[in-house]
Amino acid sequence: MWKQVEFELQSRRRGFHLITGEILHNLPPLPKVGLLHLFIKHTSAGLSINENADPDVRVDMESIFNHLVKEREPYYQHTLEGDDDMPAHAKSSIIGTSITVPITNGKPNLGTWQGIYLCEFRDYGGNRRIVATISGE
Repeated sequence: MWKQVEFELQSRRRGFHLITGEILHNLPPLPKVGLLHLFIKHTSAGLSINENADPDVRVDMESIFNHLVKEREPYYQHTLEGDDDMPAHAKSSIIGTSITVPITNGKPNLGTWQGIYLCEFRDYGGNRRIVATISGE
């Protein structure tokens, strides 16, 4: 069995945002066993799995990435779309644009302290499109 749905996430400011609930709300019923693949259709945002309990982790992740990939570096050539654009592309390549989660008993089989993050790297990235591909039986 294969299913594929595409949906839009609500717009969020720059940062790491827990979106597990929003993802699940947009999915059709999941198979008993299978895989859920999520792909974000943007070059300035990413998807990740990380801590779902302590919101300080999301704040720290934002701080870490802003330290690793700074704005307004003198060697950037791609600068016409704003100070946050080129760093957003680099951060997106580091994090990645997709994740895969096992499905067990009709639910994503995430760890107790794991959640799905939207990693928004633009100050105002707008709505983000997700393609969810589900396989299983």
